[in-house]
Amino acid sequence: MEDRLWVFIIWTIMGVIFVLVGIYDMNSIKEKPFGFWANAEVGPIEEIKAYNRALGRLWCVYGILFVLMGLPLLNFNEQNEGLIIIPIVGTVLISIGAMAVYTIGIEAKYRKKK
Repeated sequence: MEDRLWVFIIWTIMGVIFVLVGIYDMNSIKEKPFGFWANAEVGPIEEIKAYNRALGRLWCVYGILFVLMGLPLLNFNEQNEGLIIIPIVGTVLISIGAMAVYTIGIEAKYRKKK
């Protein structure tokens, strides 16, 4: 029981970090757009504050869904080992969904038109 609880606590801490990044992005007063992709420059953005708010909401939703995907880890034992597939596949799916929302929704909406 203790091992499962520690795994879920660590999983939840990671989800909370995503939510905190989202809150920081939403409430930032910086006039610089935050990036979504690692080590990539953000292209020119029209409305920086609105873009940062949208990106912050995306990170908050992702963090909450990430924690929810970890709930089966609490009930993981020899009898229901198959439940481990839910956090693995679920995290991949919500990550792909977040990439799609960013690329199709957020970036396309706020990028400066040429």
